[in-house]
Amino acid sequence: MAMRNRMTQFIITCEHGGHRIPHQYQSYFYGFELLLQSHRGYDRGALTMAKELATRLNALLFVAVTSRLLIDLNRSIGHPHLFSEVTTSLPLNIRQAIVAHYYEPYRKRVERAIIEAIDCGDNVIHVASHSFTAVFKGQERLADVGLLYDPSRLGEHQLCCYWQSKLKECLPELTIRRNYPYLGKADGFTSYLRRQFPADRYLGIELEINQKHVVRGGKYWQQLRQRLINAMGMLP
Repeated sequence: MAMRNRMTQFIITCEHGGHRIPHQYQSYFYGFELLLQSHRGYDRGALTMAKELATRLNALLFVAVTSRLLIDLNRSIGHPHLFSEVTTSLPLNIRQAIVAHYYEPYRKRVERAIIEAIDCGDNVIHVASHSFTAVFKGQERLADVGLLYDPSRLGEHQLCCYWQSKLKECLPELTIRRNYPYLGKADGFTSYLRRQFPADRYLGIELEINQKHVVRGGKYWQQLRQRLINAMGMLP
C-alpha cells in the first residue's frame, strides 16, 4: 500500500449516529416520529460499530447523533439532499443557523484532526461508519458489507481490496462488496476530504453494514462486529 512507509493515524467518524432533534427544532418534526426512527433518520448500528472500531484501532473518534433529517453531515453544501423534506422549506436564516451550529463544527473538527496528523508526519486512514437498509425501493440489497472508496486513488483501492479479502476469510458466509450499495466517489464527506488532501497522505473509506444484521441483534450482532473489527485491524 502506498502509505506504508509512514506512521498511520486512524480516524473514525460516524455522521449518522443518532436520530436526536435539538429542542428548538422539535416542533418541525411533529408527525415525523416514525421517519426519525427509520433508516432515513439515522444509520442503525453505525455508532456502536464506530466506537468499537476506534477502540480496536486506537483511533480518534468523531460522532454525530443529530438526525440526518435535520441536516445531512455527509452531504456537501448545495447538495439537494443536504436538508430533508422536513427542513428544506424552513426560512433561510434557520437553515443557516443549522449549518453554523451542527454541520460546520463537526466537519471542521474532523478536517482539523487530519491536518494535525499530517503536519505531525503521519498518514491518515479515515473510516466513516455507516449502515444501509436491507431493502430499498422494493429491491433487496445484495451485500452484507460494503467498502466504498475512490478507484482512482491507488491507496484506497489497494486497502479496500485487501480488507475485502480479509473480511471474506473471517466472514466467509457474508457477501463483501466494494463500492456497493453506493459509489465511493459520489458526494460525501470523504469525497470532500479527498479534494483537501493528497492521495499519498489521506485515505477515505466508508464502511457500510447491512442493517439486517443490526436488527438481528444480540450475541450474533456483537460477534459479527468483533469479526469485522478484527479483519479491519489488519493492514497490508
